[in-house]
Amino acid sequence: MIIHGHLVKGNDVDSETRCHHYHSEIDRIAIKFYCCNTYYPCFSCHDEFGCESPQVWPISQFDQKAILCGSCGHELTIEDYLSCNSTCPSCKSSFNPGCSLHKHLYFEV
Repeated sequence: MIIHGHLVKGNDVDSETRCHHYHSEIDRIAIKFYCCNTYYPCFSCHDEFGCESPQVWPISQFDQKAILCGSCGHELTIEDYLSCNSTCPSCKSSFNPGCSLHKHLYFEV
């Protein structure tokens, strides 16, 4: 699905990047996977529709834009996302703070 001009692949992706796996009101980000340079709502969607070779973003590239706010389309760098306190710096929409439990699936920790 094209969301704010970006292709977001996944299972039943809605207009704010929610998917079949994560679909609460605050599940509104997509993460660009380092391995395939493509946005997915979650690691499960990448497992289903991705490149089959998941790789995490190395710390040396945390300055890259890799997080898409599903509410406004703002792209955050990984550094910005990890320090944003689960709030979009552009539109102030809330992100799911529980996503931090999965950061090791996306980012070098």
